[in-house]
Amino acid sequence: MERFQFERLLSSKAKRRRFLIGALAMTAGASTNLWTQRVVAKPNFSNYPFSLGIASGDPLPNGVVLWTRLAPDPLNGGGMPLVNVPVQWQIALDENMRRVVQRGTVMATPQFAHSVHVDVRTLEPDRWYWYQFKAGNEVSPIGRTRTASARGARVSEFRFGFVNCQDWQNGYYTAYQHLAEEELDLVVHLGDYIYEYGPEPGGPRQHNSPEIVTLADYRNRHALYKTDSNLQAAHAAFPWIVTWDDHEVENNYASLIPEENQSQEEFVIRRANAYQAYYEHMPLRSLPQNSYLQLYRRFTFGDIAEFNVLDTRQYRSDQPCDDGLKARCLEALDPNATMTGKKQEQWLFRGLSKSQARWNVMAQQTMMGQYDFDARPDQEVFNMDQWDGYVAARDRLLQFLQQRQPSNPVVITGDIHSSWVHDLKTDFNNSNSPTVATEFVGTSISSDFPEAFIAPTVAALSDNPHTKFFDGKNRGYVRCHLTQNTWQTDYRIVSTIREENATISTLASFVVENGRSGAERA
Repeated sequence: MERFQFERLLSSKAKRRRFLIGALAMTAGASTNLWTQRVVAKPNFSNYPFSLGIASGDPLPNGVVLWTRLAPDPLNGGGMPLVNVPVQWQIALDENMRRVVQRGTVMATPQFAHSVHVDVRTLEPDRWYWYQFKAGNEVSPIGRTRTASARGARVSEFRFGFVNCQDWQNGYYTAYQHLAEEELDLVVHLGDYIYEYGPEPGGPRQHNSPEIVTLADYRNRHALYKTDSNLQAAHAAFPWIVTWDDHEVENNYASLIPEENQSQEEFVIRRANAYQAYYEHMPLRSLPQNSYLQLYRRFTFGDIAEFNVLDTRQYRSDQPCDDGLKARCLEALDPNATMTGKKQEQWLFRGLSKSQARWNVMAQQTMMGQYDFDARPDQEVFNMDQWDGYVAARDRLLQFLQQRQPSNPVVITGDIHSSWVHDLKTDFNNSNSPTVATEFVGTSISSDFPEAFIAPTVAALSDNPHTKFFDGKNRGYVRCHLTQNTWQTDYRIVSTIREENATISTLASFVVENGRSGAERA
């Protein structure tokens, strides 16, 4: 794979080019009130409108979603007037944008914060494309994206990275600088893209408002995170598949149940605000419907990998035992408790049953492997927000994997700000129980694992023999290299998040062999 010149993506403006305008193409939903709102064909911006960068995502064999948002004053509502603005786009076969294969115009509307989502189709499978936007006389940076291989096509290798948990206040996004330089086909974001908290002293950066609640709050917070040049470079270098965890709305919320200090009526409105702002800032096809947005979906890359992207927040039942780290109560064993909701669980099982891919990936949020954090004999402490609080739901999934045996199931996970490798077993309390899948948990981009909690977690490793690896000290991302015979996972860590420059290294590597569940240290 050729290396992308990501330095070009860090400039605030790209060289201006003349665009030929094709047929009008509107995003679904953006046409709402189009005929009642004034259209400004030649807008005059108070500042550079592509301040939040560009992105692409949800790659298919014949298409991809292109994203941007017009925001000349990004941290103050975007700085756009309440008018519709046409945004021209084009997609090409070369990084100089000379071999254009498609072009069109999409309307950026106030209803969606002047974001645009262009679902480009009739592209060729398994190839790189370059894309760019223009509004008025301003042009965006050039981004690069890649379509998926055709379903069933023979694919010899596939590379992707996964990331999560990027608390702005805790540190710089040094990891994204290095991620943008990797040779990857895809990036998967597993949640906590933003954090909802107000300012917290002590970190190198501060949030731009108190805890966020309104639609304007969430828009400004997403905009703050999107101003990071390293994050913009990583978005512009690869297509992304995204899903959320809790902090895109509120810490440890479950379905329509808030964490604390809100009525359900207030929280429904807050969640609707958060979901809309999330859509407005991500390269997604699905539109929010009031307080719902369907994020679980499936992507297939030839015969080598199929990704089942899960949503374990929107449909889950409330955390048992009043949440937290504690011994399990009976609620944690409730057969009616769910992480995914019944409909999504059945969708997952159907997809895994039908898959013809060599590697079947479940991309999801909270740690699936059991972990008893208390090393003392006859004492148990589990995290009730993880799958350890939803034992029956996990048992259903792992028993399904044992019975139906889809090819090489691998779970990729975020949330816990630390690196782990688990053998997933039908009975975690029996070391002789069969291993039915492998779980790789990735550390955070910048969010901390509590330092005081590292030593007790390490001490408990001997009581959790299915856990092959744990590290809580380091931040970074995970790089995965798939072939028809092996899956290699590299835990990539940065030297610091407290300075804007950092070196990158590989902390540990693990390999899964085709037909053999469980990971071994490389």
